[in-house]
Amino acid sequence: MADRVSVTIRIGGSLPRAQLADFIAAIENEALTDPLGEYFSMAQITGFGPLELAADEVAWGRLETLEAFCIDNRLQFERWCGSYPGSWEAERIVFDGTADPRSYTVTDNDIVVVTEPEVRSLGTFEAVSAYLQSASLTLPPLTIVDEGEQGHG
Repeated sequence: MADRVSVTIRIGGSLPRAQLADFIAAIENEALTDPLGEYFSMAQITGFGPLELAADEVAWGRLETLEAFCIDNRLQFERWCGSYPGSWEAERIVFDGTADPRSYTVTDNDIVVVTEPEVRSLGTFEAVSAYLQSASLTLPPLTIVDEGEQGHG
């Protein structure tokens, strides 16, 4: 049986209408809800902010189907998962829509942790500060766009 923890994910960017059914299927496959526990509905995509979803008891703290969909469609996201004692630390995954997703060690309250070896390898306060800044995205609203509309977040 898989180790299971809570997760949250925030998604922003431009979702092509042609991909909407696959996006909804990925969300439903992961059994995600809004932060208040309501299952996903189209009304949650307001176009005024990122989509925020959560789940408890997620195997290994990963949302593999949804994250792969977001990467394939260049939708930006931040995903947090809690720690599982003896197996892994809490982590935040950040995808800016262009580069590979980046992983950051965080507390169970989603505060980024910089270890002593990381501080030594980064070398300067400015580099540590840049590392901490790279752990957070200002996500654009999640919008549904018709074919030919510009922008991916």
